[in-house]
Amino acid sequence: MKTRVVVTLKPGVLDPQGKAVHHALTGLGFGGVNDVRVGKIVELDLADGTATADIEDMCRKLLANTVIENFRIEQA
Repeated sequence: MKTRVVVTLKPGVLDPQGKAVHHALTGLGFGGVNDVRVGKIVELDLADGTATADIEDMCRKLLANTVIENFRIEQA
């Protein structure tokens, strides 16, 4: 079972990598970009029937720092 975990910074958490990308895009002439936030995608190939609760547990224990990050699980 293909599962994708999308991890993003919580609102209000500073994103220096996003700021660097925004600065670079502006420098390249892309003026329509108001803000950039950088996150990560983790793709998992799990055994069929893996419980959503188990995937959430994986996220909380390893894949996301829940103090500063949110996560979203997408199952195909």
